[in-house]
Amino acid sequence: MAEKGQTQKLDQIVVRFSGDSGDGMQLAGNIFSTISATVGNDICTFPDYPAEIRAPQGTVAGVSGFQVHIGSGEVTNPGDFCDALVAMNPAALKANRKWLKKDATVIIDGDTITEENLKKAGFATLDPITELGLEGYNIVIPDITSMTRAALADMGLDNKSVVKCKNMFALGICFYIYNQSEEYAKRYIDSKFAKKNPAVAEANKRAIDAGYNYAANTHQFANTYRIAESPKQKGTYRSINGNTATAWGFCAASEKSGLPLFCGSYPITPATVILEELAKRKDLGVKTVQAEDEIAGICTSIGAAYAGNFAVTTTSGPGLSLKSEALGLAVMAELPLVIVDVQRGGPSTGLPTKTEQSDLMQALYGRNGECPMVVVAASSPSDCFHYAFMAGKIAMEHMTPVMLLSDGFIANGSEPWKIPSMADYPAIVPPIVEPREGEEFLPYARNEKLARGWAFPGKAGLQHRIGGLEKDHLRGTISHDPKNHQEMVTTRKRKVELVAEELPELKVFGAEEADVLVVGWGGTRGHLHSAVQQLQEEGKSVAHLHFNYIYPMQKGVADILKRYKRIVVCELNEGQFANYLRQQFTDVVIESYGKTEGQPFTVIEIKEKVNSML
Repeated sequence: MAEKGQTQKLDQIVVRFSGDSGDGMQLAGNIFSTISATVGNDICTFPDYPAEIRAPQGTVAGVSGFQVHIGSGEVTNPGDFCDALVAMNPAALKANRKWLKKDATVIIDGDTITEENLKKAGFATLDPITELGLEGYNIVIPDITSMTRAALADMGLDNKSVVKCKNMFALGICFYIYNQSEEYAKRYIDSKFAKKNPAVAEANKRAIDAGYNYAANTHQFANTYRIAESPKQKGTYRSINGNTATAWGFCAASEKSGLPLFCGSYPITPATVILEELAKRKDLGVKTVQAEDEIAGICTSIGAAYAGNFAVTTTSGPGLSLKSEALGLAVMAELPLVIVDVQRGGPSTGLPTKTEQSDLMQALYGRNGECPMVVVAASSPSDCFHYAFMAGKIAMEHMTPVMLLSDGFIANGSEPWKIPSMADYPAIVPPIVEPREGEEFLPYARNEKLARGWAFPGKAGLQHRIGGLEKDHLRGTISHDPKNHQEMVTTRKRKVELVAEELPELKVFGAEEADVLVVGWGGTRGHLHSAVQQLQEEGKSVAHLHFNYIYPMQKGVADILKRYKRIVVCELNEGQFANYLRQQFTDVVIESYGKTEGQPFTVIEIKEKVNSML
């Protein structure tokens, strides 16, 4: 093996893997990012799936990507543009041309540069490099498919299995360029595949070696790079995506409440992984039901909540629409239930694999009647754990449904997560009712949080009516009395508003007074934080305020907003949160900056918007 050239130390790099669905780009990206996190780097990833589930191979519409941002300091977003692009065919090259940094390294499988593939990808000529204006870039065109076949020729695998290993060949090249350990990757592959299919595991490991050796023995990589370790608090870390973190947060809430966890859901992109992850946790007493439709999914969860379970249901935008009637039932019955909405591009079926934040109005108001519901939004893959836990705590202690908003970007994206000690998390104390001899049971009598008692079925003396018709404010019998209805509507709203008393103080990143306040909510935090931080380093008078608790909001919001000269709300919709703030704070001028491209913000976009306001 040839010796490496000069190794340069970098603070950060962005690498993008791209190819057809089926080329294994998500796996290659996951391994590369996991290895980076394992050796102590901070990471943030962005899997980018095609919106068409079975788009024609070799077309731009069928391109699947995985971008990872690796840094020695805090990494809060997957990066705007990439330092290196691995393109497994011309379509992947064309689709990602706009995301290349100047002087980026581009690795493209030379075996795929054929007239047929170029035509499929929409090229007008047979020279994609010139056509895309890539002459000044570091272009490397190894015959990845052919070399993968040669490396695995003696293994006795069929051609399909061999070709599937080409992603590992490309990964081996990246390991060489960025001084990442092959051994970590091989152990990862063994843990995933060796038990089930040892031949496939061995083939993938051999393909990694072949790619690494190719890179080491060619003169096309004069320099290699190394990212310094990121300073972190002591603890045990792992890479985690948002959906998995959400599932585990629910498991933690179940443990702290002492109640079994139940999830009734219908699979839907991009929320399905939460159900799949919970289905693995029978060891923790988790019960899951894969329902036949969205309505059945939530109704099983409402039934489970009535029976004394910590109940959750998971969905995405169109599924949330279908669940709306049942959500009203959960509010009327005053049962604890957490509804996860992993937002995606809409309306209707829309863009199932693309990210958006456009379900906010649906979350706040998308039910008939006066139907208040706590709304919480997670901001990163790792903090999905925390907000799933808090959603469970609020639901069970306040006897109310809670909607937890995530989105496709943070649900599928991953980052390092310091595994918390459950001793650091608060107890969850639901208002469970036990029979008391000689006392009349009043099912709608309330505690200081205005939460009614949680009476499990089967307990003598706790019989009561429950359902979707309005109830008497104490006895729970069906009531058509106008004044009682007014009282119950007011009480249910006040109960939700009281949640604000327990929420943490809202903090601003930056000066207490500034020329521009950038406001965001949910999954945009990483990009907004990075943009504001860079602007502050450039001497600009900018601050950042981010919301995770949408309804009710934390105290003091009005006082904060009034301190800033200009306010802009940045969100992946056409201004839903901005309009919501305008409703709440009529004496504050709020500007809106939205984006609905099915993609997260870039840091550059935010900086350009803020600079235009200064």
